[in-house]
Amino acid sequence: MTAPTLLILAAGIASRYAGTKWDDPVGPNGESLMEYSIFDARRAGFGRIVFVIRKEREQFFRELLAQHFGHRLSLEFVIQDNHRIPNGFSIPADRKRPWGTTHAVLGAAGTLHEPFAIINVDDFYGAQSFCSLAEHLRSGSDDQVVIGFVLRNTLSDFGPVARAICEMDDSNHLRRIIELKNIEMDGGHVRNTDVAGAELLLTGNETVSMNMWGFTPAVFAPLREHFLRFLETHHDDPTAECFLPNTVNNMIQENQVRVKVLPSREEWFGLTYREEHPRAVDHIRRLVGDGHYPRRLWPHATSIPS
Repeated sequence: MTAPTLLILAAGIASRYAGTKWDDPVGPNGESLMEYSIFDARRAGFGRIVFVIRKEREQFFRELLAQHFGHRLSLEFVIQDNHRIPNGFSIPADRKRPWGTTHAVLGAAGTLHEPFAIINVDDFYGAQSFCSLAEHLRSGSDDQVVIGFVLRNTLSDFGPVARAICEMDDSNHLRRIIELKNIEMDGGHVRNTDVAGAELLLTGNETVSMNMWGFTPAVFAPLREHFLRFLETHHDDPTAECFLPNTVNNMIQENQVRVKVLPSREEWFGLTYREEHPRAVDHIRRLVGDGHYPRRLWPHATSIPS
């Protein structure tokens, strides 16, 4: 069976982080969170690595990854182009933001003919998460899949975060997934505040998606359909983005897909705010010290673990 592919979304704008998150060193030899994800994915049996990037970052990414991996890893790149949308839609002249994660995934459709996983470039998901994804994607199941994390373990001490809350049925399939944009700790409570100022109290034990998905190529047709619907409403909005959790939720409500939730025992962490960087460094240091990762991810060998 063909090995699944890893699709890394790296075209977003890090508006709350001072600097570039995708190459910020967290490992003992300057490794980034992205490198730990690639290392874990390769150990779990993923084959190709495909990046979705913006055109203005292409040379930077190619040079950066050549420095990190040399010729030891075959990497492919897809450009998320704001102007690459279906005919019949105009683009606001002041549009600077990408069209969102749904558009990013659709941009890679021409290169993906096998089951594939999706991750963010700046998050740490843990080895077990990649193993669970790879096992599902190799199983031949028609179910799409999302890795679920515990909400309280994904919050930041330094400000609000966006999280996608998963509601499951008795068989652990998604009934719906809701993107909340402004979740934060408030003393011993967790709350979300919407744009109108209304508050929603949460327990902190909710299952959330951190944009770690597993799809078959069959997902592209309904993804395209729902992105077209998004454009019909939002094509003239210079800031609107079509987020993957919202799109998947719409597909679920219309019975176009079934999405299995695979709970992860791993401790997720990421780099939303600059102040989180020391915590990430400490996490990696402990994992290396406990033997989960080698001190140097990419030794001077001709290949990496597979």
